[in-house]
Amino acid sequence: MPDLKEGDIAPDFELETDTEGSIRLSDFRGRKVVLFFYPKDNTPGCTQEAKDFSELLDEFEKLGAVVIGISPDTVRRHKNFREKHGLKVILAADPEHKVLQSYGVWKEKSMYGRKYMGVERSTFVIDEQGRIDKIWRKVKVKGHAQEVLDTLRNR
Repeated sequence: MPDLKEGDIAPDFELETDTEGSIRLSDFRGRKVVLFFYPKDNTPGCTQEAKDFSELLDEFEKLGAVVIGISPDTVRRHKNFREKHGLKVILAADPEHKVLQSYGVWKEKSMYGRKYMGVERSTFVIDEQGRIDKIWRKVKVKGHAQEVLDTLRNR
């Protein structure tokens, strides 16, 4: 499990999306990239987070940033999630957990004494050269998208 730090080169990846076809992180070189990793489509926290990033998408784009949400859900589930909630951000599918593992966000979790593997809600800002500029781990949804936007404005 990698222990990525700010300043490290962001691991490149290629994932399918529900709207953009296949995307590679390296396709966005020269732009800032906000990667938000979330556990599951159509759950309360994940829905709110995706809606918050979608509502602020124009502001992120004014700063030259692209916003990508990544979860283990399939492209088909992402399409339903987007349509149900009017989402605007790119949603990338990682059902095999390869990207989740490469970013160190696929972790053992515990609920009601039961241990299981899942996504630790995390956000990474990647700069124009492909380096990790900022990392938030164990994200609390309320106000998070605005905090990420404010951080980008101050860089």
